[in-house]
Amino acid sequence: MRFTLSSTTLSSKLTTLSKVIMNKNAMPILEGFLFEIKDGQLTLTASDSENVMKSSCDLAESDGDGSFVVKSSTILDAVRELPEQPLTIEVDPVDYTVKLLYQNGMYSFTSQNAGEYPQTQPMPLDVTTISFESSVLLSNLSRTIFAAAQEQLHPVMNGIYFDITPEYTSIVASDGSKLVRNRCFSVRGEQPSSFILPRKPATLLKNVLSKDGGDVVIQFNDRNAMISYADGTLICRLIEGRYPNYNSVIPKDNPNHLRIDRKTFISGLRRVMPFASESSELVKFKLMMGQVEMSSEDIDFATSAKEKFVCEYDGMPMAIGFKGSPLLEILNNIDSEDIIIELADPSRAGVLLPGVQPDNEEVLMLIMPTLLND
Repeated sequence: MRFTLSSTTLSSKLTTLSKVIMNKNAMPILEGFLFEIKDGQLTLTASDSENVMKSSCDLAESDGDGSFVVKSSTILDAVRELPEQPLTIEVDPVDYTVKLLYQNGMYSFTSQNAGEYPQTQPMPLDVTTISFESSVLLSNLSRTIFAAAQEQLHPVMNGIYFDITPEYTSIVASDGSKLVRNRCFSVRGEQPSSFILPRKPATLLKNVLSKDGGDVVIQFNDRNAMISYADGTLICRLIEGRYPNYNSVIPKDNPNHLRIDRKTFISGLRRVMPFASESSELVKFKLMMGQVEMSSEDIDFATSAKEKFVCEYDGMPMAIGFKGSPLLEILNNIDSEDIIIELADPSRAGVLLPGVQPDNEEVLMLIMPTLLND
């Protein structure tokens, strides 16, 4: 079997798929890529047994169909340093030796029988289907993944929750101290349904989606999901369990509104945070008409910092504390020149909104306060 394709196309697809493969796997063959050639098209597959990712491309030349498995480190090392050029791959179907021919040389290595590679099970017929524009799903995943938890006690919190209703789809993540809720009004379901996408496939998907990549179709049931995008497919096991009622923790009546330039706020926070206690990361905010004062202190090392900023504030004077690093993460994941912070009182969560919402979407982020001693 012999086929030819672009070196950069192969390298790019293998690099993306390599993020699926684990260094140590219960099935050694899953440490490799599955190559399948059929009707002039190459399909590459990578799997860790729970996540299966496939990517396809047309071949410049092909003299027949076939399949084989190559260890990921071997083929990645072989193509990573090659400049753009045609690559010809020859595979001996008897002893599974592989020759990779390029402009000034050749690599030779062995492959494995593709018959030992686990077969992907088709999705059952009783699935729910939703569709996103690639750019919409990409932006929602990008601004949500950081808020997902990484813990063992509550596995449902370790993923991205898709809550589908006839009015909109909410994409939610929370670790208990911060929460992100994105509402997409362009994506709806005839009947309420939901699923929890684990962090790893969510990250894999974020890395392959493009802003102009067409539609992304998600088919799911209570255990698995198949996500089809421009030139590939991701099949993954979902997190089973009941996601907490996230809407119940979002304060509804917040009479105190602060509006400030986001980049100015981020810059000030970065300057003040190093002077906060390393254990608490507490940053204190004093809010008053037209002004916010940001301060931090570490009593053990006798360090402190304080800055004042002009802002729009129409609420009662208030002092409230937040942990610096999660607040900075939230600010970095809001794509807007201004941010709006809605507050009820120093003991209730702060709600952060972009000054201008994305088209057909509603973005809301939340951070729990740190109680102040004074």
